[in-house]
Amino acid sequence: MGERLAGKKAIVTAAGQGIGRAIADMFAAEGAEVYATDVNKSLLKEIESGGHKALHLDVLDDVSVSNAAVEVGTVDILANIAGFVHSGNVLECDEDAFDFSMNLNVKSMHRMVRAFLPGMLENGGGSIINMSSGASSIKGAPSRYIYGTTKAAVIGLTKSIAADFIKQGIRCNAICPGTVRSPSWEQRVEELGKEVGSTEKAMEMFVSRQPMGRVGEATEIAALATYLAGDESAFTTGTAIPIDGGWTL
Repeated sequence: MGERLAGKKAIVTAAGQGIGRAIADMFAAEGAEVYATDVNKSLLKEIESGGHKALHLDVLDDVSVSNAAVEVGTVDILANIAGFVHSGNVLECDEDAFDFSMNLNVKSMHRMVRAFLPGMLENGGGSIINMSSGASSIKGAPSRYIYGTTKAAVIGLTKSIAADFIKQGIRCNAICPGTVRSPSWEQRVEELGKEVGSTEKAMEMFVSRQPMGRVGEATEIAALATYLAGDESAFTTGTAIPIDGGWTL
């Protein structure tokens, strides 16, 4: 593609598939040295075959994150992509479900930033990209109580980091997608299909709520992440950018 990220080192979480993999691929295509991480060891083999530096990383574990920071060293780009979509309202949310989603969707980003930000500061700057969602403080979505709560927290976390370290060359932005084609989304389509009678009907239900008449593609999210990672976005920080085909209008 190009050299927009030439000379930069990046680490991407949940890079084994879906949006995370698309981001890792596009970063590499634009010249970055990419450490593509995932907790799923079987996916790491596929990552390696794609030419990335594959690294096993459990973002729920402090030691795993600390070890990754030592192994990878200073990065210019940190892309926090790992997350989980819980389905249900507040009455369908128990303590374990709430704690798991908060840990994976929010606290994992806290761990990663705590581990990699010091190196960025010593290096004179860097770009942190956090995956939020249109279903957050931007818009409420049915049956997304925990998910919307955690993704709203990601926006707050993003803005706080941006405000605290803007003078030290750190930029921190959040991407807020709508519905995007990915393995996890396809799984949710299948689950909904069991409830409504068919996968085709479930697919129609997802698409019908999209003003553009389609769901997004992982490469479209990766293109925005690549912009935020590079010098083209040097004047952009503390933002929560919707990329949702008009869903949050």
